[in-house]
Amino acid sequence: MADHLDAPGLQSPNMDARIDITDIYAFQKPGDPSKTILITNVNPLAPTLADSFEHQAIYDLRIDTNGDAVADVAFRYRFSEFANGAQTATVHYATGNVAAGKNSGGSIIINNAPCSFGHTPQVTTAGPYKFFAGLRSDPFFFDLIGFLHGFQFTGDDFFIDKNVFGIALEVPNSALGANPKIGVWFRVLKEVDDVWTQMDRMGRPAINTVFNHGADKNTFNGIEPTQDRALFETSFVNTLASFGHPASEAKAIAEILLPDILTYDYSSAAGFLNGRKLADDVIDAELALVTNGAVTTDKVGPHTDYLSDFPYLGNPH
Repeated sequence: MADHLDAPGLQSPNMDARIDITDIYAFQKPGDPSKTILITNVNPLAPTLADSFEHQAIYDLRIDTNGDAVADVAFRYRFSEFANGAQTATVHYATGNVAAGKNSGGSIIINNAPCSFGHTPQVTTAGPYKFFAGLRSDPFFFDLIGFLHGFQFTGDDFFIDKNVFGIALEVPNSALGANPKIGVWFRVLKEVDDVWTQMDRMGRPAINTVFNHGADKNTFNGIEPTQDRALFETSFVNTLASFGHPASEAKAIAEILLPDILTYDYSSAAGFLNGRKLADDVIDAELALVTNGAVTTDKVGPHTDYLSDFPYLGNPH
């Protein structure tokens, strides 16, 4: 899976589906190269596992503008308590040290936007920004059962009829910094013993799911990208070597994959590995890379329910 239910800690008292990241996307707005679409999804199998966003969490979308794996810009999503089937969202925009830290700081750019738990998306516009949060069709496509059975793929898309909670934000590129080549990742924070604690995070699709096992998944979710290579490069190299990559090649690939940040050039409309569009077949690309060409496809293609306009995520099933 991309990042759905990727860690044993999701069953701990501190974790639940509301803060389980499934996927992130970053792509140039179709028809308008001056804007970027940033989509972050949580809550796999929604609304079965959870029927609201976590009002006590910070959903933190992070932007690195200079390649040091530290956030220089952050968009922070906070939600009201879920009451009478309704919930609202507020979006904060932070830069500098405020963006880099574990906090809810930043100026408000979207205030009290209604969330959508029905079929029709409610979109909030404020200045140059558009925002959506709510129940949507899961855009991810993958033969999960084939993966769990040792890459015996049949083309059965497990996610074809599944939903997630999507958070979509349209931003002017100027809000992402002057350098168009940025890094994007997403994390969720909750207070544990009165300390904001990182519970889950994601950059490129399927990295934690494929490369880490057992308690390492929780460790990976809890650290900053700046720690990735020191703590995980050796195990990534070993995994790649097990698929037949020569040692030097395995190391080079591991250093591309780590730190786990989605690289994106907002001046380009190209897709993965430049950001990620909803229809990009990231699984085929990563299968071919990781297995050294031994497996090149899971035989599953993109969904057909993506919308042509904001919030781009398909209507829920």
